[in-house]
Amino acid sequence: MAIEYLKRGKSADIKAQENREIVATVKAALDDIEARGDRAVREMAKKFDGYDRDRYLLSRSEIDDLIARVSDRDLADIAFAQEQVRNFALAQRESMSDIEIETLPGVILGHRNIPVRSAGCYVPGGKFPLVASAHMSVVTANVAGVPRIVACTPPFEGQPNPAVVAAMDMGGAHEIHVLGGIQAIGAMALGTESIDPVHLLVGPGNAFVAEAKRQLFGRVGIDLLAGPTETMVIADETVDAELCATDLLGQAEHGYDSPAVLVTNSRKLAQETMAEVDRILGILPTAKTAGASWRDYGEVILCEHYEEMLEVADDLASEHVQVMTDRDDWFLENMTCYGALFLGPRTNVAYGDKVIGTNHTLPTRKAGRYTGGLWVGKFIKTHSWQRIVSDEATTVMGEYGSRLCALEGFTGHGEQCNIRLRRYGGRNIPYGAAATVSDDSKER
Repeated sequence: MAIEYLKRGKSADIKAQENREIVATVKAALDDIEARGDRAVREMAKKFDGYDRDRYLLSRSEIDDLIARVSDRDLADIAFAQEQVRNFALAQRESMSDIEIETLPGVILGHRNIPVRSAGCYVPGGKFPLVASAHMSVVTANVAGVPRIVACTPPFEGQPNPAVVAAMDMGGAHEIHVLGGIQAIGAMALGTESIDPVHLLVGPGNAFVAEAKRQLFGRVGIDLLAGPTETMVIADETVDAELCATDLLGQAEHGYDSPAVLVTNSRKLAQETMAEVDRILGILPTAKTAGASWRDYGEVILCEHYEEMLEVADDLASEHVQVMTDRDDWFLENMTCYGALFLGPRTNVAYGDKVIGTNHTLPTRKAGRYTGGLWVGKFIKTHSWQRIVSDEATTVMGEYGSRLCALEGFTGHGEQCNIRLRRYGGRNIPYGAAATVSDDSKER
């Protein structure tokens, strides 16, 4: 049996046209921000967020007033979630070691892990106040030791969301701006009169946010292209349709363009899951959003065997992959392209999104083929260094280096080697010549 699509979403051509329109919109907006700074940002904030103020940076008193509106229970829940994220990030940080080794007598090499000087953390919140995104970016940057953490989030229903602001502040943000969308990403990356530019942009967002990060990459660093949420359920008949449908729609409610895909080797489960999706959409409060995603981006893919399911899953490289089969460990061992795996019916993507401790900022649009998700290492640069401490060691490097530079035709490079050979190795090498093979180097 060939792979069979029991349900498909929008065609690739339609998606490509929509993406071209997004690219053009984002480019025009970023060009405007670069040219007009705060004036452009303010106009976009008024137009897209319906929010206007002289400065979008919250003062300490404003932050304290907003936190005071959050209940003790909610603050405790935020603190619990941040503790889980912090503990996992700390374990990751401890796995990253500076090194120093002597590769040859007198030749010492090493690297240092250095936090970026500043990070811009985007926390989505126009449709839903994504409190958890503050944990994932701000807390992780804090654990990495970033000295300047800038956080931006759009207003929610016309005002800064108290819980999101509380999470940003508790997580360790040094600046909190009430800005969303392209204007937030552009302001943090390009800088304006009131916002100094950052060195690294992180955080998820809609298609416009992801495209803005893509266009700005190179001007600043980015974590990854984390666009609209994607979810995949890989399931066999060890689980039921209600569980599969719930896990598909639980992520489809993120936005109108959130792909949700079922990959299964059971026609019965596939058909029952599609029926169950329809039933749940009849009672789900967020059905308007989830239903649109399922209609336009939902897919059900029927495979003949597990190897075929694996092939499909790796090809799609979905952001979230929920595996509920009789061989979950086999998928863990063999899958290579995804954002994060959620293994077995007892776990689910919502745990990863909100509380379990792994980072929920993950690669989308098949970026899982070449990168993992946001983690403490994304905020850290690994820089190498070198030192030679003996005449003998620089002579060894100089002899090989001189000849290899001559092989490539780089005379100036070769002279960097030759001058060391003259000064420290006692070698009489004419200017621009390559070192001859000495008896010592023959022995080596």
